[in-house]
Amino acid sequence: MMSTGQPIDLKRLEGRLLSLGITLTEAKLDMLYRYAGLLCEYNERLNLTAITDPEGIEEKHFIDSILPLKLFEIPKHASVIDIGTGAGFPGIPWKIAREDIDLCLFDSLRKRLDFLLAVLSSLGLEARLVHGRAEDFGKKELRESFDIAVARAVAGLPVLSEYCLPFVKPGGVLAALKGPDIGLELDSAKNAIKTLGGRVEDIKEYSLPSGDKRTLVVIKKASKTPPGYPRPRSRMLKNPL
Repeated sequence: MMSTGQPIDLKRLEGRLLSLGITLTEAKLDMLYRYAGLLCEYNERLNLTAITDPEGIEEKHFIDSILPLKLFEIPKHASVIDIGTGAGFPGIPWKIAREDIDLCLFDSLRKRLDFLLAVLSSLGLEARLVHGRAEDFGKKELRESFDIAVARAVAGLPVLSEYCLPFVKPGGVLAALKGPDIGLELDSAKNAIKTLGGRVEDIKEYSLPSGDKRTLVVIKKASKTPPGYPRPRSRMLKNPL
C-alpha cells in the first residue's frame, strides 16, 4: 500500500483493472498516476471535479473511462472526439490506454482546456483541443469528421444525440456512457436518433468494481445528419427531438 497523501493507489488500481481483464503497462499506469496528481492540484483552484479521493479517482474517473474500451471495438488509428470532456474523461484515459487513436478533446470552458493542455504536455500525449459549443461546431468544420464521438454525463440521450451525432461520419458511432436504468431514456431518444441519421447498434450493461451500474449505448451513424441539425441549445432543451 502507498503512503497517505498520494493521489491514487497504483497497486490497487492495477489489481482492479486486472480483475476486469484490463492490462496496462507500467508506463501507462504511471501516466494515470501523474494525471491524478495534476487533477488534484488544479482542482483546488479550477473546481474540475467533486471526486478527488484516491478510490473515487481510481474507480469513478479512470476505471469508469477505460472499461468501455473492452465493450466495443475501436478501429486502429480511429478519430475520436470527446464532447463535453470536462476534466478529460473519458478521452485522456482512452488515449493513455490506446495511444493509436487520433483524439480531439472538446469543451465549452477555456479553463478546462488549459488544464487538459497541461496534462497532455506532462504526459507526452498528443490531442487536438477545441474550445466551443457543440451546437456550433457540429454545423461547420468538424461536422461528420470523426469515426467515434464519446460523451460521459453530458445530457439526456435525446439532447446528447443531437449534440454528438452531427460530428460522426456515416459508418461511425456515438458511444454514450450512461448510468443504469436506460430504458426510458432510450425510448425517449428513438425519434432523435432516427432523425439525426443514427440507429442503436448495441447496449451493454456492466458494473464497476464497487457494484455501481453503468450502460454503454452504441449508436451507429447510418446516414448523414440532415441540414439544420444540431439546432441552437435553447431549442434542443425546450423541444427535444
